[in-house]
Amino acid sequence: MTGAGEPMPEGGAPVAPRLLVQLARGFAVIGGSVLVAMMLMTVTSVVLRSTLGRPISGDFELVELGSAIVIFCFLPWCQIEGGNVTVDFFTTRAGPRLRGVLDAFGALVYLALAALLLWRAVPGAEEMKLYSEQTMILRIPVWYSFFVILPAMGLLVAVTAASVAGHLRRAFGRAEGRA
Repeated sequence: MTGAGEPMPEGGAPVAPRLLVQLARGFAVIGGSVLVAMMLMTVTSVVLRSTLGRPISGDFELVELGSAIVIFCFLPWCQIEGGNVTVDFFTTRAGPRLRGVLDAFGALVYLALAALLLWRAVPGAEEMKLYSEQTMILRIPVWYSFFVILPAMGLLVAVTAASVAGHLRRAFGRAEGRA
């Protein structure tokens, strides 16, 4: 970690500004809280099913909606921490500049995919609302989950754009504190 509380990649310069790091951390906390709530609900439902023969109604629907929220809440933090899967077999002997450029290229591809997902998720959420798409048992409108998913996706786009710039700064020696 840097003195500013930002994750520090191998090359030295932070990959994202402090505000993005804090927002990503906040979304990861939201995702973790939803994950813990899903776990507790699942355990409770299994215990109720085995003891009373009556599970929590719609538990699988809540897990389905919660899983989508959890995944999208964790993606920005995963990008900041460099937690995405990489294949570095071919670059283990490459210099820091080439690795930085390749990391920037990978982040750029990820940025394009994240932006595409965000771009299509907005009309998708609008369509779910328009057609009143709901879960089958609990009748929860599916588009409610997009109140968390869309901001998380927007944050992923911002974090990934910042990481492209951070990787390029590192690759070409313009780290924080150096001109």
